[in-house]
Formats: sequence, C-alpha cells, structure tokens
Amino acid sequence: MPSLSSRLRVAALVVASAPLAAMADGVSVRFDDTASPFPSNRLTVRDFSNATFRRVQLPKPDCAVRVSDCADIDVINTLDGFSTQPRITIPFTGEIDLSTVNSQTVFLYNLGDTLTLQGVGQKVGINQVLWDPATLTLVFEPDELLAERSRYVVVVTNGVRDVQGRKLKMSDFTGQRGAGKGMGRGRGPVWQPELEDYRRELRDGASAVQSRTRGLNVVAASLFTTQSTTGDLLKVMRQIKASQPVPASFEIGSSGGAPVRTVFPVSGLQSIQHLRQNTAAVPVAGTALPLEAINQFGVVGQVAYGRYTSPNYQNASRFIPATASLTGRPVPQGSNALVFQLFLPNGPTPAGGWPVTIFGHGFTDSMYGAPWAVATTLASRGIATLAINVVGHGGGAQGTLAVQQAGQPLVTLPSGGRSVDLNGDGAIESTEGVNALPPFDIISSRDGLRQTVIDLMQLVRQVEVGMDVDGDGQRDLNPARIYYAGQSFGGIYGTKLLGVEPNIQAGVPNVPGGSITEVARLGAFRSLTAVALATRQPQLLNLPPLPGVPVPFNLVFNENMPLRDQAPVVNTVPGALAIAEVLDRNEWVQQSGNPVSYAALIRKQPPAGHRAKPVIVQFAKGDVTVPNPTSSAIVRAGELQDRTTYFRNDLAFAANSAVGKNPHVFLTNIGSAATRGFALAAQAQIADFFFSNGAVVSDPDGAAPFFEVPIALPLPEGLNFIP
Repeated sequence: MPSLSSRLRVAALVVASAPLAAMADGVSVRFDDTASPFPSNRLTVRDFSNATFRRVQLPKPDCAVRVSDCADIDVINTLDGFSTQPRITIPFTGEIDLSTVNSQTVFLYNLGDTLTLQGVGQKVGINQVLWDPATLTLVFEPDELLAERSRYVVVVTNGVRDVQGRKLKMSDFTGQRGAGKGMGRGRGPVWQPELEDYRRELRDGASAVQSRTRGLNVVAASLFTTQSTTGDLLKVMRQIKASQPVPASFEIGSSGGAPVRTVFPVSGLQSIQHLRQNTAAVPVAGTALPLEAINQFGVVGQVAYGRYTSPNYQNASRFIPATASLTGRPVPQGSNALVFQLFLPNGPTPAGGWPVTIFGHGFTDSMYGAPWAVATTLASRGIATLAINVVGHGGGAQGTLAVQQAGQPLVTLPSGGRSVDLNGDGAIESTEGVNALPPFDIISSRDGLRQTVIDLMQLVRQVEVGMDVDGDGQRDLNPARIYYAGQSFGGIYGTKLLGVEPNIQAGVPNVPGGSITEVARLGAFRSLTAVALATRQPQLLNLPPLPGVPVPFNLVFNENMPLRDQAPVVNTVPGALAIAEVLDRNEWVQQSGNPVSYAALIRKQPPAGHRAKPVIVQFAKGDVTVPNPTSSAIVRAGELQDRTTYFRNDLAFAANSAVGKNPHVFLTNIGSAATRGFALAAQAQIADFFFSNGAVVSDPDGAAPFFEVPIALPLPEGLNFIP
C-alpha cells in the first residue's frame, strides 16, 4: 500500500492540475444546481387557467434572513410568466472574450404567442451588456420589448469565444447526457414530468433556431414564457362599456346649508380657495387657485365641479388582486365617488356638445395644478378640459373648495382629495396612497396607476351616457370628440389609457416615461430608489452615506447598469448585481402598469375591434425628472418616432439661461417670462391637433430650432442632463 506521504503528493498533483484540465476541456455555459441561465420555464408550473398556461414558482431563500426577497417572491409567484423586458443572466464555467458577444452570437428567438402563435420566428438582439468576472456571468437585456404571452429561446452560439480565442464547448442544456445533470432533475419547484416537457420544448426550440444562426452552432439555450401585461385593463374596459352608469351629478355644493349646483361663470368668480387636507385632523392648508390663468382672453366661460361613481378594483392593501389571465376576470372590491373639474369654453354650446380633453396631472400634483395651465389654450380652440385627481393625490378626502362669486354667498364643495395617511404618522403626503402597502412593496404604484386608468375609462363612459352641466336636459360634452393629454405621471397613465380605451379619438402624452423603476433610478427621484434599497431586509446600499447631506438624499448606491447602445461593461462594483436583480424584479412585477407595455396598442397593434389612434408624444432633451431613455422606450415600443415632438431645451438654455436646466414642465410653465412662450407653443400644438381631430401636427415654433417635429433620429438613449 502506498505511504500516506505518497498519497498526499498524488492528491496535491490532482488538485493542482484541475484548472489546467478545465481550461483544456473548454469554457461552457453552466447548467447545474447552483447556476444556470435565467429566466427559464424550469422555474414555473403548469396552470391552464392562465393564457400562458404557466405560473411562476421561484424557490425561496432563507426567509428569516432575506425577508424582503421572500415578500417579493410571494408576489412574483402570482404572475403567469417572466418580464417582457427581462434582465437575462448566463453563467459560464470560465472567462469569455466579451468582444465576441453581440446580437449575432447571442440572441432571442420567438416561438410565438401561446394562444395565436403570432410573432413566431422573430429574432431579437441584445443590448445593455455587462460581464461580472466575480461570478463569470454575462448579463444583458433584449434589444426591444418582448411580446407579452409568448415563448422565447435564449440562444448562445459558438461565435462566443473564451479568452484564449477558442469556441465555447457544447453545454448539456437539454439534460440528455446524464440523469438530470445540467437541468436539475427534481430541482426546486418543478415536477419531473414538467421538467421532461420543458426539455422537449427546449429541444424543439433549439432545433428551430439552428437555421437562424448564420453558420454558427447553438451551444446553449434556455426557454421562457413572457407574462400577460395588458389583459386585465382590457377586461375592465369591456366591463365598463357594458355598464349603464348613473349620470354625473353637478349638485355637490352647499351654501348656508342648502344644496348648490357647482357650475360657476368665470366672469363672476372672485376666488376659489383649496383647503387641502394635509393631516389626519382637519384641512388647514388654504391655497388660492389661479383664476388669472383662466381669466385671460375671455375664452373660458365656466368652471364646474361634479361627481361620479367609479368601480374600485384595489383591495385594502392598495393593489389589484391577481386573477387567472385566461379564465379569470378582475372583480371590483367596491366603488369610489370621485370629484371632477371641468372648464367649458365661452359661448353657446355646439350641437352635440363641446369637444373635451381629459387632462392628466403629474406625480405630486393635482387637478388644481397643471389642468389650470392648459385650459385657456384648449378653450381658445373650443375644447373643454376635464380632470380628476390621481389615486393617492390631491390631499385627504376631507379637503374642500370655497368658491366666492361676486354678490353671492360662499359655496363650499368637496375637493376630491384621494391621498390617505397609510403609515399612521398623522401627515397626508402629496402622493400617499398611490403605492401598495407592505409587504407588497414590490408592486409600488403599479395598481394606483391602473386604477387611475380605470377611473378615466369610467369618466369617458360618463361622457358617453351624457353629461348635463347646466341642468337643461341636454348633453354639454360631445361623446364623439373625446381626447386625452397628460403631463409626466399623466403621460404615463395616459399612454395606457390611450392603448385600452377605444372612444378617445386622439392623444398627447407629454414627458411620459417607463418603466417607473427606470424613471426613478435614472432621474430626480433616485432618492426614492435609495430609500427602498435601504429599508430592505437585509439592506442593499453599497456605498456609504454622503456626509453633511440630509436623509434621504444622503443615501446612495451604484447599480452599475449600462444604458442602451453603450459598450459592454465589466462590473467591478461590489453589491451592484444584487441591486440590479431587485430592480429587475420590481420592473417585472410592475410591467402591467408600465406605459411601455401599452404603447404598441395605440397605433402599431390595436386591440381587436379598436382603431389606430392619432397621437403625438412630446418630450424634452435633458429632462431630469423623466429621463430621456425612459421616454424613448415608449416611443420605440409603439413605433411612434414619426409622431414625436422633441423640445430642444439645450438650445433654449443656451439662448437664455433663465429657461432652466430641467425642462420637465415645459408644457405648463406659463409663470416665467423665459418659458411662457415655449409652454404656450407646445399647448397650441395639442389644441390644433385635437381641433383637427388628430389630423394636423403643427410645429410649435415653425422654422425656429427649439422644437423638432418629428424628432431627429436616433432616439436619445443618453441622459443629456445640462451640467
């Protein structure tokens, strides 16, 4: 028998030579129990109640330690598929030559819609590429938004080389070489029969792909199904269209204890005070509404307030419960009595009623902000302006308006506030109530936005059944001439509304962006992302707080995620991948509330029975609040490049620094001499567009260089902030 020392020398030689053997064996994609490509249908179970015939079932980590991850996974596992803009990760057994990674050597192949096979054969390239040397993982996103409810194969070919220039070794991605090795037989939540089904699908998919690889060989592949994103709002739309609501009421005020019709001629208005409820106690914040904004030129004749009932699909935790995407139907959890604000043009009501624009206000704003800035321009073209408060906005429900008319007693009425003191601190913040409650934090504003779209669809329905403002028994708004415009948050939920509501004739989302996760990550609301990372268990901030800076702006992080069309990034930032994974999961859960998911429904691929809508997308170069890449994402997904107006704030700022560096409110900033002309010009483009029923797209400044109509391509993918 060999001596102990001899055996130790042999063992040492084996260990020392192991890396050389691995190198000689070649680099391949990993498929084992600790690392494999993501996403993958191996992490789903069959569910024939869903339109994808699947439901996600991610395994959970140690929930005593990773509390937030487990809470997130509980929500993720209600979804019927993976993100339509997924962060795709591919682990390797060794270093690869990153310069050989491109859309010819690594790509996605569409196997078609699960119900219709639409899209089959489409090849999708890759973008936003990152290599993590610590984990030997390639990270990227698809070059375009993926189709919802569709199967995709992620393909790696031998066009990718290792750092020695050698082709990748074939991986056992279908698990045929060993009893489950490479595919995790019995691994995680997947039953063995379903694993065999997955392997069969993947083999068929890889075989179909091989003819599209331009002479390269498929060495690894993974298959996943994308989630349903737009179906719930389309189902709710049909429910609303089938309803016959009670007409809106304009008798919602009181004076001296007597009921009052809340329709006020502008010529007799002296003041309107908004007593906003900012605390859980009583309304204390009085703000005078800007009557001067609607008094100019004498084109606004009346301002009116009414109330209607809208179905509420959110539960007590402020989210819309998941329903089966094939057999299920969203179910109202109750109803909300909503107050609306209406500006009518001066003059006699046209036959059939006034054309009307529903205007959506932005994040932290209310219907007492931006709609006042645009109502005069719209009225000058004979168009009424209609607005409501977004979910979670406008102050508390006890807020009131106090209206003083010349020679008339004071009239009070509810202001329609929809903010709620959810955290019990006694304060009612400007957006409190738009987000889901813990432990459903990952849902964020997804369903506050979707509920707002529902409320606006119900408002459209109220116009359809007849809105009698003056009580003479005749409709005062024309149901055949309903339009939509919205700023910022209003552009975000407005894009979704334009995608699903068939009776809006034309629309103009102004400075919209998606996803909300990306809007917050890249722009002025980045501190909100930092707070979310800091409050996770365990927390994920990977940089020390900034000294001398107050909370939350001292909270910083580095996710090291490249923008589109940048050169591949080699990650050297500890903790960046964990942050990126959380952001990807947030975007995944929130895709049904992402305007990018609905952009194609407006014109490119309208829902069955809907017509393509005329639309203008307005946004500005260097927007700090809703950064350019997030606006470009909407335009690209909807193929709306020829319908995009681009305000060149860089040129405007160079001509006059009083314009300011952040052009986010260029549409409504009428209070500054430096910006008023640009605001009115952009408003006039909207008004002319609606006046022509979507036929005329004017250039706001003619031959001047400050507005590009349409935008000069390529779409802006950088931030373009002015230093």
